[in-house]
Amino acid sequence: MSDTARTPSRARVAAFATVLVVLGVSAVGMGAAIKAFGIHLQKSSINAANGRVVASIPRETASWIAIGQDQIESAEVVETLRTQNYLNRIYVQKDLPPGEKRVALDLHLAYYTGMIDTVPHVPERCFVGGGFQQTAFAQIIPLDMDTSGWSPDPSVPENLAGEAGQVFTTQLDYTHSSTPGARVRLPRDVTPDRPAKMRISMYETPGGAKVTAGYFFIANGGTVPNATDVRALAFDLTSDYAFYLKVQVTTSGADSPEELAEYAASLLSELMGEIMQCVPDWIEVQTGRYPEDNPRRKTGA
Repeated sequence: MSDTARTPSRARVAAFATVLVVLGVSAVGMGAAIKAFGIHLQKSSINAANGRVVASIPRETASWIAIGQDQIESAEVVETLRTQNYLNRIYVQKDLPPGEKRVALDLHLAYYTGMIDTVPHVPERCFVGGGFQQTAFAQIIPLDMDTSGWSPDPSVPENLAGEAGQVFTTQLDYTHSSTPGARVRLPRDVTPDRPAKMRISMYETPGGAKVTAGYFFIANGGTVPNATDVRALAFDLTSDYAFYLKVQVTTSGADSPEELAEYAASLLSELMGEIMQCVPDWIEVQTGRYPEDNPRRKTGA
């Protein structure tokens, strides 16, 4: 092969140089655009104030009480679950009138934060993977929670209040809470007129038992009832941090998705404020007041 054949022509060298310049300018331009629009592609981990974990919620409420010990998963299950901050606890109803059936609810909470690269573990995948048969299509059902103790928080800036225009607070129980009487913010867009929604499915075990399970997610200050939506909510490009909490309720004592929604609403009416203490207060995060190293605190954004 001649030297001429081995040596790139001036035109080819110039073209290659032009491509490099264009790529370099594009990279700089993209970086400038990302900075200008406040886009955050990398997400930092964030946890609840005072290191509060989901297992710290009360074992007793006004209407429900836990039975037995919290289920501690094996190392293999925790590795699959991919979080140490979880809770498996069974609650039963208290003080039922004679003749009414006592229902046991298995409450499962699991908290994730940072660069969330996992697909949420939900019954449609895990139950079916474990040999259960789904017997009906999932339904999205509003949770008719008791909102009599809810109040709008006038301190929340209008631009952070969500589509509902208000963020509500709920008051913690004076008898069973570790912070009795405290008021805790609820997720944005969850109001007396806009209830949280739960995705509920029914299953049959290999032994023929009936099981009903429902769940929703709290993520970056909002709620969604679908695993497909939680990543989009947690990975809002304008946020420095990302988290989500799965709230799942399972029982063999419900005859329909609507009945599970009724029981879940009763339990969560009395635990929602406690659960919200186990996630970051997103208003505090967005205003830069939490955590201490929040970049918004430094920039005033």
